[in-house]
Amino acid sequence: MTDTDLDLLRRLADDGNEEAADRLADLAAERGDVEELKGLVDAGNELAGDRLADIAGEHGDVDLLTWLVDAGNELAADRLAAIADAQGDIETLTRLADEGNDAAAILLSRTINDAG
Repeated sequence: MTDTDLDLLRRLADDGNEEAADRLADLAAERGDVEELKGLVDAGNELAGDRLADIAGEHGDVDLLTWLVDAGNELAADRLAAIADAQGDIETLTRLADEGNDAAAILLSRTINDAG
């Protein structure tokens, strides 16, 4: 894909074309372009949030996952819960569970049962 093609996709996405925004999200994820994905998330693109959650989860990027959770991305909350569980981070699991994340609630419950 050329820079001209990317510019066209960006213009279409800026004009509200969801297909263009989704295509940009896929291309940005392929390139590992976190900044472009964050921009798409800020513009409301859910696919960009999921792609970014996958990247952040693969790299164990807790800060980026937290940013995505704060932006309302459920996949990021699941990824963050898994990392928190692996690290024994009860505080993060509790916060995520309190915010309604089912994965965190299950992991927290399992941790409490294992401790008891």
